[in-house]
Amino acid sequence: MATKPDLIIFDFDGTLADSVGFFRELLPELSQKFRFRLPSFEEQEAMRGHPPREVMQSLGIPGWKLPLIAVHARKRAKAAETFPLFEGTRDLLDTLMARGIPVAVVSSNSEAVVRRALGPEISSRISAWSCGAGMFGKAKHFRDVMKRLKADPARTLAVGDEIRDIDAAREVGIRCVAVSWGFAPREALTAARPDHAFGCGEDLKAFLAG
Repeated sequence: MATKPDLIIFDFDGTLADSVGFFRELLPELSQKFRFRLPSFEEQEAMRGHPPREVMQSLGIPGWKLPLIAVHARKRAKAAETFPLFEGTRDLLDTLMARGIPVAVVSSNSEAVVRRALGPEISSRISAWSCGAGMFGKAKHFRDVMKRLKADPARTLAVGDEIRDIDAAREVGIRCVAVSWGFAPREALTAARPDHAFGCGEDLKAFLAG
């Protein structure tokens, strides 16, 4: 980047860590417990490119069930083995922090799960945490960490792998960086018009670290 940002906010699932497989395996359990339609594997693949509200409508998930589903999923994630980080994640975060760029994590997952995956050394250098975000509540969490760190929205970036990450960043007036190695395919992310999009971790690192 041309100038050093005030803050870079990272999503966790599908951005820093490869947890997509875990949530795929959890889906049948969630479907049975919360009584919504279980999509086939082919449908799941197709749904990766659709906005969350469309997916909810297709599966028959009313909005009031979302917090219950999220709480159950977080409990199961906390009990699971550590999610593997994508290759280069630690190096990326270490490089940004070495340059003095504040890094925050905003995730729907629990802080305990994220800390366990990142490890104590990296976790101790994260400038702000705001975890347990709802499906449509990330904008509030973005505002929270920016306020705590006194970050200028014009010099703040959010990095995520879903359309809702792009929408939340746009809602609070910060730039959004989409990565296509997580949940949503590159075509769907591009259609949502992020400010930047990357399909390779080295390219993301080169952009963020300048």
